[in-house]
Amino acid sequence: MDKLIKGITQKNFAVFGRAGMDMFADPIGTKSEYAESFRSDLGGSSANICAGLCKLGSRSALVTSVSDDAVGRFCLNRLEHYGVDTQYVRKVGGEYRTSLAIYESSMDDFQNVIYRNNAADFQVTEADMEAVDYSAFGAAISAGTVFAAEPSRSATFRAFEKARAAGLPVIFDIDYRPYSWPSPEVAADVLTRAGEASDMIVGNDEEFGFMAGGIEKGLEKARALAVEGRVVIYKMGHEGAITFVDGQEIRTGIYPVTAVKPNGAGDSFMAGLLAGIAEGRSWKEAVLRGSACASIVVSQPGCAPAMPTTDQLEAFLAEHAGPTDV
Repeated sequence: MDKLIKGITQKNFAVFGRAGMDMFADPIGTKSEYAESFRSDLGGSSANICAGLCKLGSRSALVTSVSDDAVGRFCLNRLEHYGVDTQYVRKVGGEYRTSLAIYESSMDDFQNVIYRNNAADFQVTEADMEAVDYSAFGAAISAGTVFAAEPSRSATFRAFEKARAAGLPVIFDIDYRPYSWPSPEVAADVLTRAGEASDMIVGNDEEFGFMAGGIEKGLEKARALAVEGRVVIYKMGHEGAITFVDGQEIRTGIYPVTAVKPNGAGDSFMAGLLAGIAEGRSWKEAVLRGSACASIVVSQPGCAPAMPTTDQLEAFLAEHAGPTDV
């Protein structure tokens, strides 16, 4: 526990996972199939976490691969725009492509079309992970999608080993995306292994339930992982979250808003949570700040551009009622 908090308070994170290009229909409320214009920005869960951390006053470096083309260069430019360190982003040639997400700011039958054929981010290698200077960081973060295919699966497990050898705590966002995996059975096994190799696990009730073999078993799975000394944060959507830490179960609510889309909430939650811990706040307060960040992001178009700065987060907390009772 001390290692985890000490690492987070250094406010410098190595983040493993994908960067992508988001295109979202403009203006708000326009369905994608009727849109005449789209806005573009950075996407991808790990890239979003990186941007969110930087906007909240921390430093982050993304470790991934992007395609050596205009879309890959777009992602690099946007990462740098948000202040993310890109020295560990490698360009790959051939037919590999950076992910593209096309979605809309409309909760009415929300649509998010993902293009991940020959995904460039799956081409991260063990050599890429060996090249990272782990001593420069306070903590390592990974989203679960990196484990969905080789060579990035083995490479990221190697990164976990390197991080732990360097004294860094490992923070794991389950981030289960069924379309990326060869089968549910493989996903459940690999994600469980990744969780067991981590110091802190964040996921929602469906993700923990998936790992446990049934959504009704998710809470039990979260408790079991926490008993082994990890911090586990079990998110339940509008019902809030349960944080398992030091033998406690801390229940927290959410900040209700009018959402225009569902995506990006988990990434913003992670950034807000870690920024709160880095500022020396209690686990309960840090989780609530993460929840506030999630509410901010779902109430605005885009993901990375909707991530709040510290001033925007403070203004939101001052202006909004909440959190809800639990």
